[in-house]
Amino acid sequence: MKFKDKVVVVTGSTRGIGREIAHAFAREGAVAVILGRSAAAAAEVRDELARKGLKAESFGCDVTNPENVLEIVNKILDKYKTIDILVNNAGITKDNLLLRMSENDWDEVMNVNLKGAFNCTKIIAKVMLKAAAKGASPASGGASGKIINISSIIGIMGNAGQANYAASKAGIIGFTKAVARELASRQITVNAVAPGYIQTDMTAQLKEEVRNAILNNVPLGRLGTATDVANVCLFLASPEADYITGQTLCVDGGMAI
Repeated sequence: MKFKDKVVVVTGSTRGIGREIAHAFAREGAVAVILGRSAAAAAEVRDELARKGLKAESFGCDVTNPENVLEIVNKILDKYKTIDILVNNAGITKDNLLLRMSENDWDEVMNVNLKGAFNCTKIIAKVMLKAAAKGASPASGGASGKIINISSIIGIMGNAGQANYAASKAGIIGFTKAVARELASRQITVNAVAPGYIQTDMTAQLKEEVRNAILNNVPLGRLGTATDVANVCLFLASPEADYITGQTLCVDGGMAI
């Protein structure tokens, strides 16, 4: 119960990696706040956790809309008084080759993946800063708050057909470094996690030759799991990582070596 009664906001947590991150924190005693574009989908995850006797809350939230984010944050504070940990996981893809990519495809991916992280971090960092100013340590250990941004090895290595996604995820890494410097004096840490190819519903549908081609580029010889990513988030939010900030941890089986 490493995060007993801590309030953890996880964006884009209705499925996949985000859902597993929320489950992981809830299993460690946290109140997992599920944010998703669909309020109904977020409620399903909340109810799933509640059936296991775990603490959870849910809200429908459009992370691209700062007014909506502020409204949801205020609702969280009304009930729980604090937000200890933020995981910016919300993300989408709109893949296409550059010459065929529409301006809308570019804008949508940048708005959700990068602007969404900006909106949530800006608003929730103020909550953490107020807690730090009062001398409280709302997050675990000696830190005053933990912010974890989910990037991707695509933001490090690039990938054909994903110029928008690569740019957004590379932007997350730069954003992480800048915000880490800004918040460090108040003992708020900001780090990024860059997953590689992770087992999801989408990768399960890959043809065998495509899957084998991917695995040939992974030194550990397997796809990662959502749990692999969630475990790194648990570490970065824990007291063991209080002296780590501004870093990007690759969870990619060695793909980006």
